Amino acid sequence: MAWIQIRYTTDKKNAELIADSMLELGAFSVTFLDAEDTPIYEPKPGDFLLWDSTITMGLFDAETDPEQIIGELKKLNSGQQGSYKVEQLEDKDWIREWMDSFSPIQFADKLWVCPSWCEIPDPSAVNIILDPGLAFGTGTHATTSLCLKWLADEVKGGETLVDFGCGSGILAVAGLKLGCSKAIGIDIDPQAIDASTANAERNAVQNQLELFLPEQQPTLEVDLVVANILAGPLRELKEIIAGYVRPGGKIALSGLLASQAEEIAQLYSEWFELDPIAQEGDWCRVSGTKRS
Repeated sequence: MAWIQIRYTTDKKNAELIADSMLELGAFSVTFLDAEDTPIYEPKPGDFLLWDSTITMGLFDAETDPEQIIGELKKLNSGQQGSYKVEQLEDKDWIREWMDSFSPIQFADKLWVCPSWCEIPDPSAVNIILDPGLAFGTGTHATTSLCLKWLADEVKGGETLVDFGCGSGILAVAGLKLGCSKAIGIDIDPQAIDASTANAERNAVQNQLELFLPEQQPTLEVDLVVANILAGPLRELKEIIAGYVRPGGKIALSGLLASQAEEIAQLYSEWFELDPIAQEGDWCRVSGTKRS
């Protein structure tokens, strides 16, 4: 099926109104994009934030009259600065195109993350089968990569693990497949619990993984804790996160920009002897061993 794509750039105040109108006018999907490379690093849980200059991109059937759509959108955006672009998209299998953009990723000599439709490159390695999704982490982001590499180095076999802010469950699943005996996943989002459950089942480790919302989270101490969240929660929840680590146990904290890592390291140095900060691109990992 052939498509046309309409990109309408406006301010964040009008972006949602434009998106709602696109859907009413027959758009099959609507996506928001940053028009000026102004990243949003730390939205609070449940917040939906847009950029000061936002592209609202609608996908329409090729038979749609784009001038009619643009005319309606201009009425909504009356008096406001805005611009638009209409693009013809070739007829292709977009699902296959999307699938082909992903391939297995190696994080250590013995650790790979593989989409379910791809052939496993090294059957003798630890292979995590995890399909790319929209929200929760697949290993492609530097923060997840930093945590996976840490787990590959630290798991020797038989450890207990807490994945604080488990998202897709990729870190808990990785820990279990690397040799942890048990993992606890905690997340504020029920959809993350569902995603972690599905990925644990896909990797046949569901019997070793327990999952909790914050109000249900247990009181315990474990060998390893990994928290790939954001600087804000790492700062606000430092006593809770540090409290999960037994004396002599180890912690890895990520989701940190380079400008935030030193502050977080200083906060956690109250309990931990810290390793040198690890960095990939703009993102960092703070790790260390809890004092006895």
